[in-house]
Amino acid sequence: MTGTALLALISLGTVGGAHLLSRARWTWRTPRLGIALWQSLGLCWGVATIGALLGVAMAPYRKGVLGGIPGLYADQAARLDAVHMAALLSAVSLAAVLLVMLMYAVVRVVRARHRHRVLLALVSRRDSAVPGTLVLDHPGAAAYCVPGVRSSKVVVSAGTLELLDRAELAAVLAHERAHARERHDLVLLPFASLRQVFPQFRLVGRCLDAVELLIEMAADDRARSGRPARELATALLRFAAARPAAAPSGTLGVASSDDIPVMARVNRLLEPKPLPRRARLAATAAVPLLAGLPLILLVLPS
Repeated sequence: MTGTALLALISLGTVGGAHLLSRARWTWRTPRLGIALWQSLGLCWGVATIGALLGVAMAPYRKGVLGGIPGLYADQAARLDAVHMAALLSAVSLAAVLLVMLMYAVVRVVRARHRHRVLLALVSRRDSAVPGTLVLDHPGAAAYCVPGVRSSKVVVSAGTLELLDRAELAAVLAHERAHARERHDLVLLPFASLRQVFPQFRLVGRCLDAVELLIEMAADDRARSGRPARELATALLRFAAARPAAAPSGTLGVASSDDIPVMARVNRLLEPKPLPRRARLAATAAVPLLAGLPLILLVLPS
């Protein structure tokens, strides 16, 4: 079987894998590993799909996927018929669209954060009760972080200070600082841009939802380190009951009003179930395999 055919099979396989992974619950038991699997699966799909199209386009040169590209700059380029030229244009177009939309997502998020930072400078205040945190004089429940390259800001509302006790508030702030420290915003960007490219596919939306839930669970794990899990669990329940508004664009909030993800997070906090060692080892081995296999097939000769 040729490398092109293998790449095409891998591309189709990643779609099925994304369908299964978006419905999986075992990833909740090891969210960081689940995030790594999603990242490797997304990379695998992109490389395999573009590689398969390039492989079809380069088939007349019989030098593999990337090995035939130099022929495009020689007289042999005339050997590309309409089918092979269409495959080449499809590969280039898909790569260009993915890159452009990713850059667009980055620019949009950076602009949204800049506007929000300017707004925070005008309307937020410092409070000795929550050092290192900005407070908004708003009665509603709100807690989120504004990630940044040099510094990140954690924001809470006055309503949150009244809603939570001292221990619950500390757990929430630790959750938001975990988002900033682990740069979960960068994890979401490729999946958010992919939804912009394929808004008509429900699977892409489910993938983004799954990754969003996993990064919340990963931040939960960091926040409960060294403190009782019940503190964050009760804080999440209080937030859900208060029906908080969605976090501002470009930020990461501690909780939403959606009951299903909140209860899933609360249940795993109160009743943690570690992933069996064999399953963890298998999932860990799958990460480099998914990321590396299509890259290897790209450089193999025909």
